[in-house]
Order: sequence, then C-alpha cells, then structure tokens
Amino acid sequence: MAILPIDNGRYGTKEMMDIFSEQKKVDYQLEIEGAAAISQSEIGMISKSIGKEIHRAAMSGKITAKRIKQLEAKSDHDTAALVESLSEKCSKNARPWIHYGLTSNDLVDTSNSMQMRDALQIIEPKVAKMASILAKKAVKHAKIPAVGRTHGQHASIISFGLKFANWAAEMAKHVERIEEIKKRILICKTLGVVGTGSLMGAKSLEVQRRAAKRLKLFPAEVTTQVVPRERYAEYVFELALIGATLEKIAIEIRNLQRTEIGEVAEQFKKGQMGSSAVPVKRNPIKSERVSSLSKLVRSQVAVAFENIPLWHERDLSNSANERFVIPTVSILVDEMLETMTRIVSNLMVNEKRIVDNLYITKGQIFAEFVLEALIKKGIPRFVAYRDVQRVAFEANDKGMFYKDAIKKDKAFSSKLTDKEIDAIFSPEKHLGASPAIISNVEKSVKKTIQKFI
Repeated sequence: MAILPIDNGRYGTKEMMDIFSEQKKVDYQLEIEGAAAISQSEIGMISKSIGKEIHRAAMSGKITAKRIKQLEAKSDHDTAALVESLSEKCSKNARPWIHYGLTSNDLVDTSNSMQMRDALQIIEPKVAKMASILAKKAVKHAKIPAVGRTHGQHASIISFGLKFANWAAEMAKHVERIEEIKKRILICKTLGVVGTGSLMGAKSLEVQRRAAKRLKLFPAEVTTQVVPRERYAEYVFELALIGATLEKIAIEIRNLQRTEIGEVAEQFKKGQMGSSAVPVKRNPIKSERVSSLSKLVRSQVAVAFENIPLWHERDLSNSANERFVIPTVSILVDEMLETMTRIVSNLMVNEKRIVDNLYITKGQIFAEFVLEALIKKGIPRFVAYRDVQRVAFEANDKGMFYKDAIKKDKAFSSKLTDKEIDAIFSPEKHLGASPAIISNVEKSVKKTIQKFI
C-alpha cells in the first residue's frame, strides 16, 4: 500500500515502516494460517503431521508478496492468492486443510491486530521516554518564576517547570491508556464467514483461543465476518490523542519562541538556515511540522468512526480506507514522537528572558497578590478589587511601575506599609504549590513508566 509522502522516506522510522510493508503483511497472514493449522491439529481437527506441515510452510519465509501478486493478477483476490501460494509449498495431503474453516477477514483483521500490536511496541516506549524527559525538565526548571498566560494575556506567576510537568503527566496517561486498550484492540478472529465458526463448529472457540495465544493476541468474544470496528476506532483515537498532546507542546514552544516572548527556542544547528530571504530568522520548523502532522492524524478519526456501521455481517466500505488509516496514524505518530523528543531534549531555555517578561507590565502581574493583601487587612473583596484595578489602569496609562503607583495611592498606603508592599513584589514567593505539584508528577511518571526505564 503506497502512501507517497511516507514511502519516499521523508516521514516514518524504518522499524515502523517495516511493519506496514507488503511482505510483512504477507508474513503476518501466513503466521495466522500456521497458527490456525497447528491449533486445529492440537485438538484433533486435522492430523498433527498436516498441521505441522502447513505451519512449517507458512513460516518458511519462502512465500513472497511478488508471487502472491502474480497469482492475484489471475484470481483478483489477494487472500485466495496467498492461500494458493501456501498450497504450492505443501503436499497434496496437506492442501485441502489449508485455510480450513477460515475466511479472508480472519487473515485481514487478525493481521491488522498484529500490525497494531507491533506498532504499539514501538510507540509505547517512546511515549514513556517523552514523559521521562518532560518530568526531568519540570524538575530542572521548578524554581524559575514565569509568566502564566490566559487568553494570551499575563495572568499570574507560575513555575516555568509546571509547563513541563503538565505535559509529562499527560504523556504518562497515554502510557496507561495504551496498556488499557490492548485487550480491546489486539483481537484474534478465526471464526469464519459470519463469525459462527461454522465449519469448525463448537471447537472453533478452542482453535481461536490457541491461535490467539500463539499470536500474542486476545481471542474475539463475538464478531460478524469482521472484528467490530469500534476496536479500530479506539486505536486510531488513542494515537490521535497522543498526536494532539504532542501538538499542544509544539504550539506552546512555537508561542514561547515568538520574537516578542523569546523564552525558549528550538535548537539551531551551525550552518542551519531559518529563511531563504531573511538570514537572521530562527523558525520553529520542527514544532510546526508536529502541528501539521497532528492535523492529518486527527482527520483519520472521522474515517475510523465512519467504518463502525457496516451492512449486516459486513460490507467492503471500510476495507480500502483502512489500508491507509491504520498505517498512516501509526507511522505519523511514531514520526511525531521522534521529532518532539529531539525538540524537547535540545530545547534552549532563556532564563533571563523568562524573568524579564515578568516585568513587561511593570509589576501588574502581581495584582492578584496585592488584592490578597488588602483582603487580609479586612477590605471587602470587591472594594479591594476595584481599587487594585483602578490603580493598575491608571499606572498603565501613565507608564508607571505598579508598585510605585500603589505606594502613592491612599487606598493602599493607608493599609499597607512600604515594606509589606515591597514583599508582595518578589516573584519567588508566589510559586504556590508548584514545587509540590512537580514533585508529585515526577513520582507518578516514574511509577507509570518504570517498566520502560
């Protein structure tokens, strides 16, 4: 299945690309054929010698996607061509029992599960690594007071490390989510044409249980001809959710790298060019790439949900697009994780600029704490609120420092001494519970990702 922007090498790690190669898909489906035959032979449905022969041929590595394509050109059916290719490697006695009791979608859906299984084995450790890197950054920057912004405006003071802690916690939650969804999405289905196990009868469930164990999957509880597409939608949704978290980080980095803010910057290598026309530019292109790819990943969620309602026991309206959707989200999220890991690991943090930005409003970011001081002196909240706002607006119009304006206003000077006012304007005193929050996040992340460390 060709997806041009991915296949040309621009996006996608080799290990992830290999999972979705044509030959690997063939290998997965042959492994299913082998697992089914061995399982059938173990319970006496077919002879042990035939089961072993089919399994040995299926796992021989001698059946190629090229040969299957040659046969498919005649039959116009990919699964039939695969079965015929396997038959060519088996004796006459074994051939009647190849694909016994199975249907095409037993191979298609179970191989999809195997692809998702192996994709998650690549993605999950990278999510865990991302959580670990972010948690360490949170601890490193825990004591740096920074501007907290809401609606794009200065709101109050936060620990700069709190940004990283927030992201770290969400990446750890993604590890939890991946663990939780495995039992629902990694499904082995060998129940035949309409999900009844018709040819294998009552023994079909035992065959499926044994095959699932061999394939490191979970046996289907109930299906039609296909595994319920809610399972695939959950996989796609979870990867899109990871992508959205990565984009959230990317957007914050892009904003903080604005010339006017300048608190962080992506690493800029020697010889790198930010613009073909403007030599001085350092553009956050990697974060922008993450944002761009996240949009594409998210768009696949709608397609996956559209595939849930199929006609009766199945139709083909899901089939063609799933050959794009599952590889696309897997490959792109893996790419995004690789990119964001490099961005955060090498992120340049300008501590001086972070502190300088606290004072852009000439101290008005301390307004919340001025209000608190008046309330503690017994001033009713809304009386105090109006005075804090009034003096702030007046100071802004006059270009005065907020602290100086407060000291000159009787509403404040009659209640607060100069020493008390000076104490309010110390940013280090206003980190609140940030250190404790960051410490708790670090411990929680370590616990969640411990098996990947």
